[in-house]
Amino acid sequence: MTYKNKLLVSVAALGTSLIASGAMADVCDTPNALSGDLGSFDGEVVTVMGSMQGRDEENLLAMASCFEQATGAVVKYSGSRDFAALIVADLRSNNAPNIAIFPQPGLAGDMAKEGHLVPLGGGSAEWMAANYGAGQSWVDLGTYADASGAKDFYGFAFKQDLKSLVWYSPEQFEDNGYDIPTTMEELIALSDQMVADGNTPWCIGVESGNATGWTATDWMEDLMLRTTTPENYDRWVSNDLAFNSAEVLKAMEVYGQFSRNDDYVAGGASSVATTFFGDAPKGLFSSPAACMMHRQASFIPAFFPKEGEEVSNGEADFFYFPPFASMDLGNPVLGAGTLWTMTKESDATKAFFEYLKEAKAHEVWMGQGSFLTAHKGASLDAYASDAQRKQGEILTSATTFRFDASDLMPGAIGAGAFWSEMTAFANGQDAQTTADNIQAAWDAIK
Repeated sequence: MTYKNKLLVSVAALGTSLIASGAMADVCDTPNALSGDLGSFDGEVVTVMGSMQGRDEENLLAMASCFEQATGAVVKYSGSRDFAALIVADLRSNNAPNIAIFPQPGLAGDMAKEGHLVPLGGGSAEWMAANYGAGQSWVDLGTYADASGAKDFYGFAFKQDLKSLVWYSPEQFEDNGYDIPTTMEELIALSDQMVADGNTPWCIGVESGNATGWTATDWMEDLMLRTTTPENYDRWVSNDLAFNSAEVLKAMEVYGQFSRNDDYVAGGASSVATTFFGDAPKGLFSSPAACMMHRQASFIPAFFPKEGEEVSNGEADFFYFPPFASMDLGNPVLGAGTLWTMTKESDATKAFFEYLKEAKAHEVWMGQGSFLTAHKGASLDAYASDAQRKQGEILTSATTFRFDASDLMPGAIGAGAFWSEMTAFANGQDAQTTADNIQAAWDAIK
């Protein structure tokens, strides 16, 4: 699992500070009942392998327990940080579990190409396209080619993470008379108004030890979705669209309007490269506030001074990182998620995938915290906190979803040249040189 997605997963414990205290006496008591009979599989075992541990593992088993109650099947889960290596070894040695949960779409695609995944069939792709926010995006994410090149739907997206968020202090906005922007044009105008009022709009930091620069790649990914088409985003990920193309340079220049503007950034533009990403949002809570806004994923409250309590007590809130109204690109969302695949077929396993389509399966985990879903049929009332409810609404209202681009690129680029060159960009290197250097690194590995 990549560094950025480890962050999203590893802060699942944040749910303890964001969700309502206490759990339902019966986790299976959710707003929606099962829509039909899933079948009877008394004593049949469904084995599941993934990378989720700790609180996420407990929540996964709670969700699975409702399937067990309904069918009589037994779900056995094995979670490991070394999932990626273990699942490849198990699949290649014909020791597959029934279900493998991939946090990396690329690895799932590799396993499909080797013939280790079973197509989900049963109209699953059509179901997801119709029932998920930005449904076709999720279908595309889970569709891979087999050894013959024929494509099929293998990856059922279940449990999403959200990155397209801007965090702020409601008190600061209220005191200054600021409204939540709903377009990128309004966000830029608001930033300019803050400067005119003597405030600093943004806290931005990209320092992260050996992973320095990854926060800048997230900015780039969000802005690519807001300045060009989803198809161009996909071409960028595969390098069919060169890194030094006009489309990528445009997104980088928009990012530079935010990050390389001394008036916009707390500490000035020169501080971006040296500010630890986890310290950057603390400027929202200093007195006086060092900044008014911070763009970061759903995990970032874990780095707030009170480790996320600010969200539950109203000191911090967020809004959707908005699109350009002039671009007419809908409501794109950047994020990540897990893809559940069938790696050994059985009737009970097929029934489990039917269960994953049920609103109840999502609502059980929603009620435990540390879970977001794009399932439009799942009741928002099932979420355990207002913050998660709002994030869930962003997911279900999305018109396009795209997985974190740097996590889909080859490691030498996504966790190499992209990080390092965006750090150089923060240190003053111009956009053209930055883009040319990343493209040269990509050309070198072809």
